[in-house]
Amino acid sequence: MQNRITEKVRLLDENGALTSPGYATEYLMAYDRTDIKAPKFRIKEWDYYYVGNDKYAICLTVADMGYVGAISATFLDFEVPTQITKSSIKLFPMGSFHMPKSTLTGDVVGTNGGVECVVILDSGVRHIFGKYPKFGNNGEELAFDFHLSDPPEENMYIATPFSKPKHFYYNAKINCMTAKGKFTLGDKEYSLDGALGTLDWGRGVWTFDNTWYWGSLQTVLPDGKKFGFNLGYGFGDTSAATENMLFYDGKAHKLEDVTFNIPGDGTDNVEYMKPWTVSSSDNRVRLDFEPLIDRQAPIDLKVFCMIPHQVFGYFSGVCVLDDGSEIKLERVLGFAEKVHNKW
Repeated sequence: MQNRITEKVRLLDENGALTSPGYATEYLMAYDRTDIKAPKFRIKEWDYYYVGNDKYAICLTVADMGYVGAISATFLDFEVPTQITKSSIKLFPMGSFHMPKSTLTGDVVGTNGGVECVVILDSGVRHIFGKYPKFGNNGEELAFDFHLSDPPEENMYIATPFSKPKHFYYNAKINCMTAKGKFTLGDKEYSLDGALGTLDWGRGVWTFDNTWYWGSLQTVLPDGKKFGFNLGYGFGDTSAATENMLFYDGKAHKLEDVTFNIPGDGTDNVEYMKPWTVSSSDNRVRLDFEPLIDRQAPIDLKVFCMIPHQVFGYFSGVCVLDDGSEIKLERVLGFAEKVHNKW
């Protein structure tokens, strides 16, 4: 039985431990950085946006990891297919990015040198703009200016403890927002009108060595309703709740455990670009995944590493809503990832 939070509660107690490990479908667990009892250099806060359509997409991240910060951008071309990822690194931000306490209020102003990513949140609408000079393979500037609106009524929130005291992860996933605006790479313009956007909002204190799996999708079904999912596992104590949810027409549908079946997983020779399958313990997710692009930018210094494989591709199969209704997918674009961090 998963613990659903239905009333407002403070996220952390006086010892820096989670008051109520579990999940919610709205922002009920109030986060405050000053409640954390761990050292500042161990606190991790980030906002990650994915916005795209079936032809191209942009990913933007502002992250304060305590001893290192990053403003990152990715351009994805699904028709070629190809990708460009760049990160502007800032040492020891230690809270200087002033990441918002909530998904409902607060702005983000990430700047480092000439790189900037700004998010202005007003009445549920996110205005995201900024630039990344010398981003393209030939030195082209990436510039972006768009809005994300119409967030679903219900979303995924989860508070996950670790076995180590004062360590926790508080995460929100807001899928299926509607985009309007554009981005440019050099002199080429890409419209985002009608595209969909997802926010991955993370706050917490992590243990040093972790591997996680995450999958996400958002689309408009033939009936005109928005559908998406958030699937993930691999870290912390998820006995109180998993982060697995389906989203249909603004409502969340809770799932049990999921498994990503990646060819060669469990060995040193993971074959990310071969077909995967994704399944759930309650048999409500039965998916095939056809990889298209493996977005990777590994940093491996042995004592410190960030080794992400965010694989974009096509999901086909069946997802089952709470009432038993089946959502059938046929080559719908999404992504699934496996990430190993020592941080």
